[in-house]
Amino acid sequence: MSIGNSPEADRPSVGHALQQARIGAGLTVEEVSTTTRVRIPLVHAIEQDDFSRCGGDVYARGHIRALARAVALDPRPLIDHFDAEHGGRPSPTTLAAPIYEAERIRSEPRRPNWTAAMVAAIVAVIGFVGFTLFTGGDKSDGGPIAGGDTHAKPAPAPTRHPSTIKPPINPDPSDSAVAGLPKDKVTIKVTARDGQSWISAKDANGKLLEDGLLKQGESKTITDKERIDLVLGNAGAVQLYVNGKEVKEIGDKGTVERLSYTPGDPQAG
Repeated sequence: MSIGNSPEADRPSVGHALQQARIGAGLTVEEVSTTTRVRIPLVHAIEQDDFSRCGGDVYARGHIRALARAVALDPRPLIDHFDAEHGGRPSPTTLAAPIYEAERIRSEPRRPNWTAAMVAAIVAVIGFVGFTLFTGGDKSDGGPIAGGDTHAKPAPAPTRHPSTIKPPINPDPSDSAVAGLPKDKVTIKVTARDGQSWISAKDANGKLLEDGLLKQGESKTITDKERIDLVLGNAGAVQLYVNGKEVKEIGDKGTVERLSYTPGDPQAG
């Protein structure tokens, strides 16, 4: 959607342009909020062209830029349109970035698991002591026997005829990949091969397993015991493997596809 090439009277507002692009991408306000970390009430306000809750023009530009990228819009025409309606862009300040980041939804940092670290250290010490005792016993048993012939040579190892030696069998790479996956689970690998794509994955109970923007070249692997419900934005740019088998012809570029897979899928890769 373009708002920079039409006459002034025909231009959609910034909020209306973002709303129409979101609806066209098949995304809800909650999904866009999860992707951008912009709070749901703030997304609603921006789509109604109410920027008073953003805390200032600097922060409003940051929210507009994040929402535009989430719905596959070029943010530059939107920012220019916003500046034209709000008196231009002010000089940058050093406090803009910290305050803008405070408006975003942040996840709590994970604390280190000291119990697991201590258990791993104890296991390593026990393994080292056991290995030392085992190798020490082998050295004592391998010495010459008292009273025996200290110059005796060890018996040569038996040779095998070349015809009895079987060459190793190298499995097909795709077969070995499928065989290595657990059969009682569903495993999905999504790769943004031809462009970025927004993905969302939930289990059979509606629990969110993965959600966010996948940049070109990035991959995500998701596993569940029962079922994975998958939503792909820009489906034509995605390469999808389900339980080790590639699923082809997912959809066209720019379309949103909703898929569901269980441990027995796909019937034909």
